[in-house]
Amino acid sequence: MAEGNGDKTLRKIAEAFKDLANVVTDSQSAEVKVSPFSHACSLVSPLFGCLGVAFKFAEMDYVAKVNDLVEASKCVQNLQSLIELDVQANTVRKGGSHTRNLLRVKRGLDMVRVLFEQILVTEGNSLRNPASKAYEQVFAPHHGWAIRKAVSVGMYVLPTKEQLLKKLNEDEASAKGHMQSYVTASAPLIQYIDKLFVSRDLGIDW
Repeated sequence: MAEGNGDKTLRKIAEAFKDLANVVTDSQSAEVKVSPFSHACSLVSPLFGCLGVAFKFAEMDYVAKVNDLVEASKCVQNLQSLIELDVQANTVRKGGSHTRNLLRVKRGLDMVRVLFEQILVTEGNSLRNPASKAYEQVFAPHHGWAIRKAVSVGMYVLPTKEQLLKKLNEDEASAKGHMQSYVTASAPLIQYIDKLFVSRDLGIDW
């Protein structure tokens, strides 16, 4: 956890995703390398832990999927190749496939994007509204009743915005800047990943 060790988690996230956004916006034939992508995603992992029990399921799932992509980066160069290998092996939707894990990681990035958007436009110290909206928009459509109920209960014990920023070693001004930077940078990256799936008729709602 970032608390007390001088790490600037939000700054690192913002910088890493800005670099990835530059890749996907610089060229129509952009290739996102698995290694920097998986590294950037790993920087997001502490955020889920900071949100407490409401997102414990997301933290465990996200970290496991990111670790798989980190391992994949040792032998697969870019995200296109990652998906193509599973397409050729007919393992795209198989549990544990790199493609399935990429889709889950992308969903985690999107949840954080919506969470940051909502934090930036919400007054006050409570994270319940921003977190609830982010969950409902991104994760809830893919979860059964039991998980949705557990998350709903967990929303009542979320940290406050002040507590979250303390855990991340950020003041409000710097945090807002880094959050906005991530929102701006992650959007084209998420769209890029969606296109990798849609262009191969793989769908993104599974």
